[in-house]
Amino acid sequence: MIRRISSGVFELLAGTESGEEDEETQNEGEEEDEETQEGGSEVEEYIPLSQSPRVSGGEVEERRVGNPGGGDKCISGGAECGGASQGKERSCTEIDGLFCAICMEAAWTTSADHHICCLPCGHIYGFSCIQKWLRKNQSSRKCPQCKKKCTLKDVRKLFALQIVATEGKVQKTASWGKKEAEWKERETQWRKREDELQMEVQQLTKRTRYLEHLLGEAQSATLGEVTANRIRDQEGLSLGSNFDIEFSRGPFVLLKELQVNGARLFDVDTSSHTLLVTRRMHGLGGTSIFSRISLLPPYEREDILLPSGTKAIRDLQISPFNSNLVLYASLSNKLAVLSTQSNNVVLGYDLPAAAWSCSWDSNSSHYLYAGLQNGSLLAFDIRQTAQPMELVNGLTSNVIHTIHSLQNMTLPFGSGPILSASSVGLCHWSFGGAQERPFLVPGMENQGACVSLAYCHSSNDIVASYRPQFDFSNGMAVSQPVLTPTVGQAVRGSHVHLKRLGSNSYQKLGSTCANVNDIRLSRSTIIKTQNKTFFASGDEVTGELILRELPSFTTVQRVKSSKLPIHDVKYTDALGRGLLGCLSEGSLQLFNMKF
Repeated sequence: MIRRISSGVFELLAGTESGEEDEETQNEGEEEDEETQEGGSEVEEYIPLSQSPRVSGGEVEERRVGNPGGGDKCISGGAECGGASQGKERSCTEIDGLFCAICMEAAWTTSADHHICCLPCGHIYGFSCIQKWLRKNQSSRKCPQCKKKCTLKDVRKLFALQIVATEGKVQKTASWGKKEAEWKERETQWRKREDELQMEVQQLTKRTRYLEHLLGEAQSATLGEVTANRIRDQEGLSLGSNFDIEFSRGPFVLLKELQVNGARLFDVDTSSHTLLVTRRMHGLGGTSIFSRISLLPPYEREDILLPSGTKAIRDLQISPFNSNLVLYASLSNKLAVLSTQSNNVVLGYDLPAAAWSCSWDSNSSHYLYAGLQNGSLLAFDIRQTAQPMELVNGLTSNVIHTIHSLQNMTLPFGSGPILSASSVGLCHWSFGGAQERPFLVPGMENQGACVSLAYCHSSNDIVASYRPQFDFSNGMAVSQPVLTPTVGQAVRGSHVHLKRLGSNSYQKLGSTCANVNDIRLSRSTIIKTQNKTFFASGDEVTGELILRELPSFTTVQRVKSSKLPIHDVKYTDALGRGLLGCLSEGSLQLFNMKF
């Protein structure tokens, strides 16, 4: 309850219950106002908000005591407002704007009777308080603070949540809330940056240790020892019982070794527990055939003849949606789909150049892809057999020897992006209406010529294998793989581990040295188990299949292949256990994962 005194100052009263006394007090105040306006000698003074009741410990502590000089004193937290004690107490501005200027007791709300509202002059009150004030001052309806005239119709309720205090708790102002949000965002960014730096330090530490290990081996080994080991491996001499025991231990054990003459590629049908192997029969004029082999004893076989004139098959993929359909790419400018139920080609596409790679779309059963010898990439829809859906020219004319369909992270349907490999490196392609040009994966410069690409759909792990670029005297680099079969020789290359983080982003996690072929294109695979990830690839010096754990590239197992070279390596979950296949010259070794 507020009343006007002769000095024009509003003071807080203990609350008068008599309506007549309030009315007399208001009338006196109005007469004094008129006298002040006529005389002009007095200036109205008002209690500033800094002298309003203060908050102690988040709650309003307020009590009034009698003042012999007239009026009351507001005591907050045991100290009087104003006077000499004002400098010793907490500033009253801590609760400015949080309480109604009429009652000085109730905090703002956005509902009920004490809803926050304002007058045309801009001063804010609780609705119930200003309503009582204007009704009791029928003769002179003015703002209690600035004396500007107003009526009940001029009162407007406010709905600004950032400046109210509800449920007895003082909320933070909008400006402070905004600053707090900015600091939290900065803290999140700092923590993220700290994690990235820690990961970089770990990677650099591992790389340093590995380089120190290689340096130690190079200093301790001689050229004669390396040559003797290579000759001993090629002649099939025993390496000693200790050597065999050391490298035979690991997560995989030999299940079966099958003889498959002329085999180059294979894939596994997990639903029917069969293998599909591509073979080149020299006794039949170089005709290519498929051999379907059962993974269950007695390992029955069935040969499937392909159309006459089919040249060497460069890639083979069983459909992830229908295991009865097999996609293959050949050097005879053909991309074809074979049905293993009828053993006939059910769909064929004529290509502008020889196909070196192919893939089913991992997001949709309708789309196919083919990587060509001239560096182009084609997308097909099996519902449209006349022509390709899209043809995108590559950044160079280098052979696209490997392609993998990536998961679509933006749309739940339609075709997804493609990750390809050629001698210039890894390239990201977008299809399905996206107007993006293909681009080379950043951070992979100066690695050499890419000869192999492995990708794991379940973990988005990628491992690319490189060999050195060989320059001619005129400065041109050897980048294209040879078209005729050749043996080649081992050179020092590298394996690089990457991770796909988003739709178009990749992160390099580490690398290691490797023995690769200087001419042939190799094959490799990534093995994802419940708690570990492995990378399997062939070694051109020792003739072994080497199993390394990612991301450290620590060697966990070496398996001696029957013959050199190793043509294809694949992993699948067939037979209820992990099945690893290694196809070398005339032999296919199958390994089971231990429990």
